[in-house]
Amino acid sequence: MDLGQSRRGVDMGPSALRGAGLQASIKKLGLQVEDIGNLSVKQPEEMPVGEKRAKYLQEIAETCGDVAAAAEKSLTEGFLPLVLGGDHSIAAGVAAGVANHFRKEKKQIGYLWLDAHGDMNTPESSPSGNVHGMPLAAIMGYGAPELVDLLGFKPKAEPGNIVIVGARDLDAQERKIVKKSGIHVFTMRDIDERGMREVMSDASSTPWTIPPASPSASIWTSSIQPMLLESALPSAAGSPTAKPISPWK
Repeated sequence: MDLGQSRRGVDMGPSALRGAGLQASIKKLGLQVEDIGNLSVKQPEEMPVGEKRAKYLQEIAETCGDVAAAAEKSLTEGFLPLVLGGDHSIAAGVAAGVANHFRKEKKQIGYLWLDAHGDMNTPESSPSGNVHGMPLAAIMGYGAPELVDLLGFKPKAEPGNIVIVGARDLDAQERKIVKKSGIHVFTMRDIDERGMREVMSDASSTPWTIPPASPSASIWTSSIQPMLLESALPSAAGSPTAKPISPWK
């Protein structure tokens, strides 16, 4: 996916990860791997931008629908979907597919969002109109209906079951949305002061809004932006930021 932001090249990420031996590394863990290949995604040069407050929204929503179907199918077949994308807008599709699978079992999902950004803008709050800054808001039910209503239900995850880890670059209006939503945020300062292990231990614990005895068990889903890691290639991120997390953290 290379439609959610204006910095071309992020759609080469899946090829780079495959070329770096991702599949072989996973197999070394004793796991079975089935690579279903790439989904078809339109290129920016093929069409007009559309609404400037949410560029390429319709095309992104169509792709997210395909991603959702693929993720849900993987879970139904007993696999854990590992989705390699370009920009972060595809996360709306991943969440839709995973949430739809587990809601049939009357289970909720939790979301670990490892990213320098909150990705909680809406078309009204976004300073750029780039949809890669909107998926987490859509997952919670805020923003463009094309993303919010994927697969016909919302929200995909309750705000109290969502944790952002590594935040350090939020837009002004986005900060207000984050605060209003009530999601838990671990910033880079938290990681610096407490260490990554302790932060991740807290972040991946039982979601705060689901009582431990609740029959609606929560399933954790993760979304990781490569800019968060010091070892990631600079070209892998659509909106690079300073101060990544070092591998030893």
